[in-house]
Parts: sequence; C-alpha cells; structure tokens
Amino acid sequence: MKIYTRRGDAGETSLFGGERVRKDTSRVEAYGAVDELNATLGLAVAEIEHPDLVEHLRVIQASLFDLGGELATPELEQRGKTMPRVSERDVAELESWIDQMEREVEPLRNFVLPGGVRAAALLHLGRTICRRAERRAVSLSDKEPVPPVVLVYLNRLSDLLFVMARVANRRGGVDEPVWVGRER
Repeated sequence: MKIYTRRGDAGETSLFGGERVRKDTSRVEAYGAVDELNATLGLAVAEIEHPDLVEHLRVIQASLFDLGGELATPELEQRGKTMPRVSERDVAELESWIDQMEREVEPLRNFVLPGGVRAAALLHLGRTICRRAERRAVSLSDKEPVPPVVLVYLNRLSDLLFVMARVANRRGGVDEPVWVGRER
C-alpha cells in the first residue's frame, strides 16, 4: 500500500467517517495542532533522561492520539461508533501528576522563561503548542460540538508541561531562567 493517495492534492482531506473537508477548517486545525503537540512531545521524550517523565509523556501521547481522533470524528454518537476518548479520569491523572511534581520544585516567585536544559525547553515548546491546540479546540467549539472534557484536558495538560519543564531543570541542576523587567 502506498503512503500517498493524491486525494489531498486539492487542499481537502477526509475526516473519520469519510466526509471530505478543506484542510484549513476549524476541525482540521484543531486536530492538526494536537498532532503537532504529540510530535513535539515525542521530541521531548528523546531528550528526557528521567524514566518517570518519559512514562508520563508516553501515556499523554496515547491520550493525545485518542483526542485527535475524537476531534477528527464529528457526530460520533450519531454515527453509532465508539472510539477511545479522553475522560475526566485522564484529567484527574494529569492533576495528580502535577500535584506530585510540584512538591519537587520551589514555589513560584517569578515568571519563568522557557529554557534551561534542552528537555525543559522542549517541554515549554510543547506547552505553547498545547495552548494553541486548546485555542483551536475552543474555536471549533464555537461552530460545532466539542466535548467539554477535551478543553479541560488540554488546559490541564499545558499546566502539567509547565511543571514538567520546571522539574526537568531542577533535576538537570540548572536554575530556571526567570523574567526580569528591563529598564527603558
């Protein structure tokens, strides 16, 4: 089987279920941003030397694949189909990881700038892409139904990626870059 089909050459793609849409629709933008986030987390995994963080990120990557599939499948229930989805349980898992990891870092006293060790910088990049995915999902929700848990999951995930970046810097023995206002 060839990887290319030529069906997308005119700027359209197929959603799960077969519906053809333009590649710049809100739905495609939303699941595309989730895919970009997933790829960025894969890059972060390649740099992280801490098995617990890698394990968490692998779980998140699987959940993001489910979430992207859900965003790519409009009117799932009406089609009589089921597929893996993110749930409140997944959100609770992210929150428990945040609570665990926050005990490992000092309380915030300044705004943190992206950077430090390479793994932390990649986690910050993932955080910003996660925020974009969240914005795209919010935009989609203005036009079509999006399960509320999708927005909650993406919001909580960006918080977790921020904390993970802080942990990666602490474990790497690097002070976090902090924002210091410049005099003008």
